[in-house]
Amino acid sequence: MKYARLRSIFINSISLQRMCLVHAYKSNQALALYLRLILIGLIAWTIFRFPVSAQTLTETGQLSRQYPDSAFRLTKVMLDKAISQNDKLTEGDCLQQIGLLFYHQGSYAQAISYLLQAQKIFLNTSDGNRLANNRNELGTVYYYNEQANGALTQFNEALAFYTKSRNAQGLAQTYANIGHIYEKRHDPKQAYHYQKLALVNSLMSDDVPSLAKIYENLGSIFEDGAQFDSAHFYYQKALTLSQQTHDEIGQIEIVNNLGDVFRKTGRYQLGLNHSREAMRRANRLGEKYQLSAALRDIAKTYRLLNQPDSAYDYLERSRDLVDAIYATENTRQIALLQTLYEVERKDKEIVQLNAQKRIDFIVIMAASLVLVLIGVLGAVIFSRQRLKIRNEQALNQQNQQIFQTQNALMQVELKNQQLEEENLKGQLELKHKELTTHTLQIIQKNQVLEEVKDDLNAILKDDKRDQKKQVRQLVEKISLNFSQDKHWDDFRTIFDQVHPNFFTQLTHQFSELTPTDLRLIALLKMNISSADMATLLGISSDSLRVSRYRLRKKMGLSEGESLSAYFQRFPFQPIVSPEI
Repeated sequence: MKYARLRSIFINSISLQRMCLVHAYKSNQALALYLRLILIGLIAWTIFRFPVSAQTLTETGQLSRQYPDSAFRLTKVMLDKAISQNDKLTEGDCLQQIGLLFYHQGSYAQAISYLLQAQKIFLNTSDGNRLANNRNELGTVYYYNEQANGALTQFNEALAFYTKSRNAQGLAQTYANIGHIYEKRHDPKQAYHYQKLALVNSLMSDDVPSLAKIYENLGSIFEDGAQFDSAHFYYQKALTLSQQTHDEIGQIEIVNNLGDVFRKTGRYQLGLNHSREAMRRANRLGEKYQLSAALRDIAKTYRLLNQPDSAYDYLERSRDLVDAIYATENTRQIALLQTLYEVERKDKEIVQLNAQKRIDFIVIMAASLVLVLIGVLGAVIFSRQRLKIRNEQALNQQNQQIFQTQNALMQVELKNQQLEEENLKGQLELKHKELTTHTLQIIQKNQVLEEVKDDLNAILKDDKRDQKKQVRQLVEKISLNFSQDKHWDDFRTIFDQVHPNFFTQLTHQFSELTPTDLRLIALLKMNISSADMATLLGISSDSLRVSRYRLRKKMGLSEGESLSAYFQRFPFQPIVSPEI
């Protein structure tokens, strides 16, 4: 009985909350705050003492309208308790409640995040009713976040479930949500169609609050379409049902809408009376939003009655009230964000502490296990250490033998390479000597022939005509001997062996060179003196100078550049750029 009474106190705590609000507006703010703290303490105590119920979440959700920071703390307590008890359904309900709390504060992104988390839990638990209800709530948040397509997707998913399960109450709510979207899209035909479907299902389920809201939606559609008689009819029916359910906030909104209808049909006094009635009710309940709307409508009516002073006065009061509302909302949002920050910070600290505890536990267990392993493995290591040393010694000996064998093979191979290099050097020196000897032989032969030629030319200068013919023939034979290529062919063969590919690269780079040019280049490459070159080529020094000039021109060399030095460097080694 004691616990039942405390539970009853909690269930009726929202009434105490409303008393706090009224008292705050009418008298002492400090007393209202004191009562609020008492209320929060009772709710928190009940959460810890009793299982979390749907009614607990509903009452906490109502608290979130005025005190979102306190509602968030309480809902977070319920969420943590559900998570610790692995109560998935309650966890999903709490996440949904937090999402709706952020939605009412205009934080749509955070609201969507929490509602999607709840949706994932309901999908995993296969709770169709909770999932469909969550889709309706999520669709509403999407709509106010200007994501109409996403809202329709959620509503259609909910509609599919409610149609399959024949849940008239759920169908009424979903059809009304879809109709509201089409109304805001200025598609009255579709809006009316879905609101009528919602009306049929609401009548079947006998859901009076939902029915009142649907009548109000129908009245709004007809009002937008300038069908004021139909709008008045549906608004009046909605007002009657709201009075039956004692929905005072809903009554204020409907009375204000009736005032709009009267004003738009030219019945300004009736419209003014209804707007004033809405103002009085809003003042009494402390509903600033409804009060601001009523003041704004009164200003519109006075403007139509050509009373600009009164219109201006009420419009200014409405604007001041809007500023006050924004200030209050900002304060609430700041308090909520501060609470969210503190809760997240504490959650992170708790997670870090739990992680540290797990780490400490793991370290202790690991240390114990290591000690045990050390004790077990110590004997094994000690017993196998000798065997390991023996194996290592045998392996070292084997590796040493392999190394010595490989080293010996490398020494033999190195000696073979050295012998081969010495052999190649010997052959190259031999070729050099052979080339030099051959060149000297040609020089000596040509020198002898040159002397004979000079002597014969001297004889030709004599007047002994009977000898001239024979001497001239000998001179021609000697001159012919200078041009014979046999000795030059032998010379080139030996030269190619000493300087491989020299002539190939030379003719590839300078294709216009003649055989005579190639002979001169070979002698330049060997660094033969000019006098010996003239003797070898069988030409005079002047002719040799002309040949060198022509060759320099073909090679593209400047006047001062040495031909011998140029061909000593040829062929040039290509410059290899370093790798990047």
